[in-house]
Amino acid sequence: MNFSCSVCNNIYDSPKVPIWLCGCGKPLVVNYNWENKVKSIDIIEDELSLWRYKSVLPEVETKISLGEGHTPLIPISKNVYVKDETVNPTGSFKDRGMALAVTMAKAQGVKTICLPSAGNAGISAAAYCEAAEIECNVFLPETIPEAFKKETEKYSANLTLSGNTISDAAKYMLNNKEDEWFDISTLKEPFRVEGKKTLGYEIAEQLGWKFPDVVVYETGGGTGLIGMWKAFQEMQGMGWVKGTLPRMVAAQSDGCAPVVKAFQEMKKDTEFWENSHTIALGLNVPGPLGGKWILDVLSQSNGIAISIPEEDLLASTKDMNDITGINSSAEAGVVWSAYNTLLKMDWISNQESVVLFATGIERC
Repeated sequence: MNFSCSVCNNIYDSPKVPIWLCGCGKPLVVNYNWENKVKSIDIIEDELSLWRYKSVLPEVETKISLGEGHTPLIPISKNVYVKDETVNPTGSFKDRGMALAVTMAKAQGVKTICLPSAGNAGISAAAYCEAAEIECNVFLPETIPEAFKKETEKYSANLTLSGNTISDAAKYMLNNKEDEWFDISTLKEPFRVEGKKTLGYEIAEQLGWKFPDVVVYETGGGTGLIGMWKAFQEMQGMGWVKGTLPRMVAAQSDGCAPVVKAFQEMKKDTEFWENSHTIALGLNVPGPLGGKWILDVLSQSNGIAISIPEEDLLASTKDMNDITGINSSAEAGVVWSAYNTLLKMDWISNQESVVLFATGIERC
């Protein structure tokens, strides 16, 4: 592996351990020596976790796994599928990223980690750190529902509450963290993206090693969108999948839509979204560190960013759950409403294959 900056393109062959951000303060990208070299499909057929794709992940002696990944791709019509991430070990897609982030933290000798969270990431980090015997410090907004607090504490994490958003919690964490704590916030280390990219590998395999035409993804910090695009490019480069890469859609609530605003204004990076509010807690990310990276993915894929009226989310989430039979959280309502809006706009046609997501369970 080597690492390149997602913004300034600086290359790091041997970065300081544990591996964190570029010197310019922006996220690093993991690069492998097998990229763009045609080779046969190499998966572990009897491995029913994301480690099925071990050949395209960092090499480690000890992996920290709770059985994440290998989740169903549910057809809800002839061409439309829902990726059910609620069946992951802690109930959300965050387990994919944490499996790799904590595995690599352990491999690099990290003893204590910290992160801010809007809910699910904190629960996932706590669970994987407990398995890895790493101390975990989770910083949550004071507005977080009680269910998230209880679930995080169940895994022996140290819990701190501050502010109204994940950005508020992050500011408090940065002002109070110990020097030896390793910050694994979204995109501050490069391996959560490597875990999330397995979504792309699974989708392609589940479609018979084909790309969907469109991927509609509920976007907060953006690691899922970024990770899948990275996977699609890797598979194309290795010759695992032929054809046109998918068009990527970043779906947000209009209560917190920094990516949509930047996309519509043709900006190169996002700006902080003041006074953010949405019941889709995982999308209440007013200042995504990877804003430019997300916008780059939309540009490269001929994609689009779209916001959904906050007042529509309860109804659209219920519709999605009724159709799929999944007890998914409000993020699913965002992606369902975005898909239907793009269908009415003819940006998506009825003949195109589309993948939607239920990224986490509804926690009451």
